[in-house]
Formats: sequence, structure tokens, C-alpha cells
Amino acid sequence: MSHIYTHDPDRYDGRMPYNRCGNSGLKLPAISLGLWHNFGGVDNMDAAQAIVEHAFDSGITHFDLANNYGPPPGSAESNFGDMYHRHFSNHRHELIISTKAGYLMWDGPYGEWGSRKYILNSLDQSLKRMQIDYVDVFYHHRPDPDTPLEESMGALASAVQQGKALYAGISNYPADKAAEAIKILKGLNTPCLIHQPRYSLLDRWIEDGLTDVLDEYGVGCITFSPLAQGQLTNRYLNGIPKSSRAGKEHGFLTENQVNVNIDKVRKLASLAQTRGQSLAQMALAWTLANPTVTSTLVGASSVKQLQENLECLKNCEFSAEELAMINGIV
Repeated sequence: MSHIYTHDPDRYDGRMPYNRCGNSGLKLPAISLGLWHNFGGVDNMDAAQAIVEHAFDSGITHFDLANNYGPPPGSAESNFGDMYHRHFSNHRHELIISTKAGYLMWDGPYGEWGSRKYILNSLDQSLKRMQIDYVDVFYHHRPDPDTPLEESMGALASAVQQGKALYAGISNYPADKAAEAIKILKGLNTPCLIHQPRYSLLDRWIEDGLTDVLDEYGVGCITFSPLAQGQLTNRYLNGIPKSSRAGKEHGFLTENQVNVNIDKVRKLASLAQTRGQSLAQMALAWTLANPTVTSTLVGASSVKQLQENLECLKNCEFSAEELAMINGIV
């Protein structure tokens, strides 16, 4: 970890498009780096460091975290904080760092969900782990059925007013709850900057109302799991490798999910081939072709994988015929 890293002086040469986030003044890179996997205490930090450096050199300015990313929970933030202090601390003004609170983070009654107590305590801990004074975007990670929305959104507004976050965001909110949350934040003079939903060729729920809400209120959209946990890559075309997410016992992806989708995935892969793209590249490009989407989050387990994903930017245009074919397959 002791190597000297010099940033690529040409990183803003146009290789990365930056898109305006809703009606805000903030632009985000079309591809952002998510630290959900591969940056925890169980992972190789030299590899993680190399991925973050390559991302920044490629024009990726946005790094997305959450309090519980690891494993163990909190370790992705701590590791990112160490990398940041070693190599990026004089670039804070160029970085968009986001984190979230909502899922289980510590034991006891205040360790998850949406109370003011939990949300603001969690943010303080996140800032401490990353050793920074503020995050650029602070999200409520999921709606809490038992806490008034006013309380959860009020906590986000307080974070912004205290200078601990520059913008407020929400994640995993269905369309009706999102609309409500956006209105509450507007009334608190801390407009909702962005919504982070799951979205991919295999999971298009946001098209049933959520994108309409975001367009109506001028809120940006950053998608996660655009590759459906690796299903939209070549990894599973010929079965399930032991080392893959579906092959591991502790992963979020099951063998059954892979088997249910494999026919669609194979058809999509052959369509990608006719476009001169890998399946993953086409899947990423397809999310960016949705006009509501500001940015798409990719994870990466190696620099090579990140490089391959970034190649999607070379072809984000789809003909009406291609889109019709995709809709027919999925």
C-alpha cells in the first residue's frame, strides 16, 4: 500500500460524460463506483486501492458507500477513509462521496431503520470512519414503515443544515413514498437531490411510476445492481462457477435466480455481440439510455473488470429495433 500514486492529469479529457442530476447544479459521472462488495475487511486492500485509483483516473468522481458495507459492517468506509487520506485528501473538492443509513448497523433499538436518533448517529459514525468532515450525498437507505416520514426526512435535512452533508437522497423508496419524501424535503428547504433504486434489464420496477415521479420533481436517479449481481455478465452463460457470487453461500444471489433467468441472459448476450459489446457493457449502456438515469453504479473486483465496464460508454445508443428486441426477450 506504500506506492506513490500520481493522478492522470488528462482524466477530464471527455472520456467520462457528466450528467446533470435532476434539476440541481450537480453533475455526476455516467458511471460511478459502488463499494458495496470488494472493499470490506475481508477483501484485498491492494486490489481495492488499485480499483479506486483507476476509477479516479478514468473520470469517476463519485464513490458510493453505506454504513453497513463490508463485511464486517463499517469496514468499507474505514478502508475508503484510509485510501482517501493516503492518496486523495488534496482532491476532496473533486470527489462526490456518498453514504447511507437504514439497514442494520449495530445492536439494540437504535441500530437500523429511520429514527432521527439512528440516522444522525449513523452519519456521525460514518464521517469518523472515513475521517472526513462531510459527505456530498447522505441517503436514507430504505423507507421505515414504523417511523413518520417527516422524522426520517427531518433528520436528512438536519444533516444538510449542520454541514455534515451537502445534499439529501433516498434509496429503495417506491414511487408513492418517494413522492411524499420529496415533498417533505422541499418544504424543509433541503430538496431531494437523488434517488438510488435497483434497476437492470432483469429488474425494471422503476418504470412503473418511479421514473415519472423523479421526472416530475426534477430529482436525479442513480441505479444500483445494473448487472443484476453479475447475472448480466458472461460469468453464468455455461453454468455456475464455485468462485462466483451465486456459488458462495453468503452471497445475495442464489443458484435458483441464475437458472430462472439464464435463457433470457443467453439471448441478451447474443444481441450484445451484434452491437460489438459484451453482455455487461450492453446492460450498463441500457440503463444509461433511460433519460431519467443520471448515473449507474458499478462494482468491481479488479481493475480489468472496471476497465471492461467503462467500455460501455463507447456505445450507449440503442435503435428502436434493438430496444424492441430487448423488450421481447425480457
